[in-house]
Amino acid sequence: MRRILRVCLPPSSLSSARSTIVPTSKSPFVKRPKIVMSSTVAPSPEKVDLLILGLGWAGAYVATLLSSLHIPYAATTTSGRDSTIKFAYDPQSTDAEPFRALPATKTLLITFPIRGEPALTNFLTLYAKTHASEPAPNYILFGSTRPYTPPPPPPPHSSGGSSSSVWVDRDSTPDPSIDAPRQESEAALLAHHGGCVINLAGLYGGTRDPRRWVSRVAPTLAALKEKGSLHLVHGKDVAQAVVAVANAFTPSQRWLLTDMRVYDWWDLAAVWGEGDEARWALELMDETKCRALPRQPELLGRAVDSRAFWKHFGIVPLVPSVNL
Repeated sequence: MRRILRVCLPPSSLSSARSTIVPTSKSPFVKRPKIVMSSTVAPSPEKVDLLILGLGWAGAYVATLLSSLHIPYAATTTSGRDSTIKFAYDPQSTDAEPFRALPATKTLLITFPIRGEPALTNFLTLYAKTHASEPAPNYILFGSTRPYTPPPPPPPHSSGGSSSSVWVDRDSTPDPSIDAPRQESEAALLAHHGGCVINLAGLYGGTRDPRRWVSRVAPTLAALKEKGSLHLVHGKDVAQAVVAVANAFTPSQRWLLTDMRVYDWWDLAAVWGEGDEARWALELMDETKCRALPRQPELLGRAVDSRAFWKHFGIVPLVPSVNL
């Protein structure tokens, strides 16, 4: 997949672009833009509407959508390849010089993890110091849905009962043992800096094909038996989410982003497997008295409810299922 990089486009604004994410014949909510990857680059020192810090896999999808909507943006890479801005953040450094290469922006998207509140505070301080003449941007930080796991079920016969929900949403408490430093920086951005965090489910699209994951995730029947749910979101919907948030910013809000599906690994292995996976799935179904696949979410151990994001912004996934 070729990377979309930095472009200089005719002046426009995120607010003017908002009208491009409205009704079509396929959906009452969202226009489905044709996204074409491009490598055209035209460096620009001017202020942009959106600055992508870290033009990796997800950032390339964001850049593609911004380009199609004629929204001025800039992007960084650690190497400065293909005329992107060369920028690498060192949390241990207080040198503001690298930040002077970054343009002023209305929205600043951080695609890479920042771990720990001191690292986040240092980053925001250095950017503000080198752009003091401009209004502070709205900050969007990518996170992961991985820490959002249901609490363990109470022991049998305990006073709390035996039922426990497998569902989690943006108001659930994340597991503090999963990447705690990253959670700390996310919480600090929300609580003290008015930023927005988008916690992403498993990313796919282009060269990231979940069909290729089966042999690695479930190489044996025993491994498949232990697998429960999978949550995904396509790169196009990551891009759509960023534009939606930038266009109607939600300060101090966290959003969980999935395609609103809960996938069953047994089901996916049976469909996508290239060896014995379908037979293994049948054996497991007989063993557990499962009559059909996919299994119900309540049997998968974890289910992420991301409806809040889609309802708030009045849009729906551009790629609503990995099986389409």
